[in-house]
Amino acid sequence: MGLPTARSAILLAALLAACRDGAPAPPVVQPPGAEPGAHAPTPAPEPAPEPAPEPASAAAASTRGVACEVARVVDGDTLNCADGTRVRLIGMDTPELAQAPFGREAQRALVRLAPPGSTVHLERDVTARDRYGRTLAWVWAGDTLVNEALVRRGFAVLYTIPPNVKYAGRIERAQKAARGASAGLWARNGFDCLPKDARQRRC
Repeated sequence: MGLPTARSAILLAALLAACRDGAPAPPVVQPPGAEPGAHAPTPAPEPAPEPAPEPASAAAASTRGVACEVARVVDGDTLNCADGTRVRLIGMDTPELAQAPFGREAQRALVRLAPPGSTVHLERDVTARDRYGRTLAWVWAGDTLVNEALVRRGFAVLYTIPPNVKYAGRIERAQKAARGASAGLWARNGFDCLPKDARQRRC
């Protein structure tokens, strides 16, 4: 077989070029439900992660007043702080320890609300101290007003001495609710002799 002529070589090159130019383009895959000929949508960027919340500051935690680490619960309405501060809860009164068994029960009620080793906050009112040198305070355990909680649970009664009357309305409503529900010592006539009368030996 002889070598191809120049004319045959030219024809062969022209045929190969025509085949390359006329080759079909690869098909475009459309997403389901898209119109024919529509461009594929550009994927949306993923949202940036939200920053983690900052922990509560020590200043925010102490807005209720001065911090007190409870060292000892003396009775139902008195406690001592680790720094030596003696605190008398105001706006309420509990049976004396000598008023058995009610005085000890009131003391245990305060221990449950402000156990030794825990931290409470002392909110002052107008008069800072009583005649015994004790700090007069509304005591907060977190969001719980301990003075009010003792009354609401039936272990203390309303005892208001002006001008320290900031939460007197709350204490009065708490006593009304506790007495109506026979809560705590109300169920056993624990306040037939009020603490102030017992201190003055009236009963």
